[in-house]
Amino acid sequence: QVQLVESGGGLVQAGGSLRLSCAASGNIRSINAMDWYRQAPGKQRELVAHIGSGGSTNYADSAKGRFTISRDNAKNMVYLEMNSLKPEDTAVYYCNVVGYYFTGLRRNTFNAWGQGTLVTVSS
Repeated sequence: QVQLVESGGGLVQAGGSLRLSCAASGNIRSINAMDWYRQAPGKQRELVAHIGSGGSTNYADSAKGRFTISRDNAKNMVYLEMNSLKPEDTAVYYCNVVGYYFTGLRRNTFNAWGQGTLVTVSS
């Protein structure tokens, strides 16, 4: 029903910047939370940044001051601007979107994940 497509990953040197994008499409009536997670090799997936429907944001301690999450509600997109990248930021980054859609009069929630985009930071 809902598809997410991420883009913007790649190889960057330490101290560099990248901007990740995630586009949501499909049967969407409204989007609530939009999040970015990451999973490094051998580690569990962790929440990096969150943005609510009203624009409120939260960040993992490791991302504070370096990463900025934003969203474009008209385009159903979420972005992650990453600055001052470190080798420990190397991971596959996933966007996660929670919202709802209608089938007739029935309201249904969805919780969709993107396929992931690899970010590699070299030292």
